[in-house]
Amino acid sequence: MKNYLKILSIDEYSITPKYLQLSNAIIRAIESGQIVKDDMLPSINDLSYALDTSRNTIERVYKELKEKGIVSSVPGKGFFISNTDFQKPLKIFLLFNKLSAHKKIIYDAFVATIGEQAAIDFYIYNNDFYFFKKIITESIQGDYAKYIVIPHFLDNETKAHEIINTIPKDKLILLDNLVPGVNGKFAAIYENFATDVYEALKSMLDNLSKYHTLKLIFPGKTYHSKEIMKGFLNFCRQYAFEYNIVETLSTEPIQKNTVYISLTEDDLVELIKKIIASDLKVAKDVGVISYNETALKEIILDGITTISTDFKLMGSKTAEFALNNCHEHFAVPFTVRLRSSL
Repeated sequence: MKNYLKILSIDEYSITPKYLQLSNAIIRAIESGQIVKDDMLPSINDLSYALDTSRNTIERVYKELKEKGIVSSVPGKGFFISNTDFQKPLKIFLLFNKLSAHKKIIYDAFVATIGEQAAIDFYIYNNDFYFFKKIITESIQGDYAKYIVIPHFLDNETKAHEIINTIPKDKLILLDNLVPGVNGKFAAIYENFATDVYEALKSMLDNLSKYHTLKLIFPGKTYHSKEIMKGFLNFCRQYAFEYNIVETLSTEPIQKNTVYISLTEDDLVELIKKIIASDLKVAKDVGVISYNETALKEIILDGITTISTDFKLMGSKTAEFALNNCHEHFAVPFTVRLRSSL
């Protein structure tokens, strides 16, 4: 029997479920000729022990491959490769900065659109540049058809293009954020932060005009694009609003005739607490705008006004680009949901 430990392994850094990692590894081994038709696979117990993983995981691997018509079983003998003539899925490397509610919408839409046509290796680097560098560097030898990367960092963002430029451009899809310095012809599905924030605020001009000051809560240590700040400042200067950038709410007094724009959920909670404690009235004394739509924002304060991109479209469009080998740039539009907090 083959030494399957040289063929199969589990990447503990990957967010991809272990059963998918293993079933994808078997498919890749078939593609490379390491596993051929009629080869016997290890028993569930043997492979579970060898890989130090649960029986349920191995059972699911074999079930997955049986459903695809690749593996068959013979009672009393075990599992074997019954078919090597099947449509080979694209091998896709997917790297997110974090897994938030909004990133999950992107991921779910991507997976739903791409369906069975791709095998996905999914990683998260938690906005850490050096972890990002390590994962990218180690993945380059992985022979992926597409590298889909969301590049947002807490520091060293000016070095990001150096790492991204090591990825073959015909295989690269930048997602959510365009990084200056990335050269060549590559695909991108991104947010045009400065323009979109400016246009979003402009569309609310009538509602904003009853206030004289706009304050953007932009944490000092954040992965959010500084282009958001640029769009905010351009709008305030163009339409003669007083303005301020607030790095932390902890020492910020809530002031009348002011609109507060919150980027993070934590700051939004803190802002609401401070407004309630101040006895000021939302939509009369102060306005609240939140970045990125969630279902709860329809309810809180009788509805919070939001500025948000279409995350579902971002995910489905990315899948379309990967399947069609597209190298265009597509700016995902922002949506304003005007509610009673303004």
